[in-house]
Formats: sequence, C-alpha cells, structure tokens
Amino acid sequence: MRTPVLLIALMLTACSGQPDYRAENQPPETVPHVDIERYQGLWYEIARYPNRFEDTPDYICTAVTAEYALREDGRIDVINTCRKDTPEGEVDVANGVARVVGGNGAKLKVKFAPAWVPFASGDYWVLDLTEDYSAALVGSPDGKYLWLLSRTPIIPAETGRRLMEAARARGYQTDPLQFTLQPPAR
Repeated sequence: MRTPVLLIALMLTACSGQPDYRAENQPPETVPHVDIERYQGLWYEIARYPNRFEDTPDYICTAVTAEYALREDGRIDVINTCRKDTPEGEVDVANGVARVVGGNGAKLKVKFAPAWVPFASGDYWVLDLTEDYSAALVGSPDGKYLWLLSRTPIIPAETGRRLMEAARARGYQTDPLQFTLQPPAR
C-alpha cells in the first residue's frame, strides 16, 4: 500500500504543526563537499526528529531506509521505505526526486509530489558526513527535521556520539531524537 505522495509532500513543506528544534537564526554549516556518486545507495535511518509522515496516529515507521540513485539528468531518485508497526507490518514507500542546490552537493531540494505541484519541495542538507561515507547527519536548516543515517542498521557508538555532537554544534537539539527500530542485519 502506498501513502499518497501529495500528502507526504504537503506535510513535508507545511510549517505549521511541526516543532522547530533549532533556535539559531543563521543557517547551519554543512559539509564542504558531497560526492553524490559516493553518497548514493542505501541508507538506514538510525534516529529522527518526530514527524507527521513517519509518526502517525495509526502507526510508527520502523525499518526505515532511504535509497538514492543518481539520474542521467543530474537529479537524484529518492526511495524512502518504512515498515508500519502494525500487526500486518505493511511496507510504505514514498518516491521522490532531489536536485542539488549550489555547487558543493551538500544542499538538496527533495520533492515527493508530482512535478506540476509548485512549492512542494523540502530542504535536505548534509550537515556532517564520515570520511568513508558510512554515516551522515542530515536535516533541514529550520530545525524541523533531522536524521542520523548509516550504511548499516546499527551505527558504531563512537560514530553516533560524533554525529550527535555535530548536531549540537550546529544548534540542533538532540533530546527530541527518537531512535528507529531496525531489524538485525542478515
């Protein structure tokens, strides 16, 4: 079963109702450069700020992944997947497209709505990234969204601590982060 893409886009871009966990007025620092070819591939969500498209009244997303694939036109296909914590364990998939904003690859605009829907994209900034591209801290500059991502379902403790410190250094609160239940690696 698919979540209506338009609904996800509207929730992502809606400012009202989503708490702001960053009080800074200046935009946060991003990494100096992201090699999109190295960044593409499968990422596991380790932690996230609560949000209306993953934490609904009917279910909470578990086993969340994001997959990025570079397209020939330079944009990036985005496939977000979650398993609903319901007895049926349905899988929910949201397909989107991202485009790099600026020249360093660290700032993207992601859109989960059809192309004809204006103003339905959200900011996705790479705030910190391990040298080997095994873990990342990404979020929106307004402090409404923040994710810790890893190439594996479990992040090494030291890497997790470093990303949490990077979040705090950029003005993001870390107490609201909720850790995502991931199945064990096979």
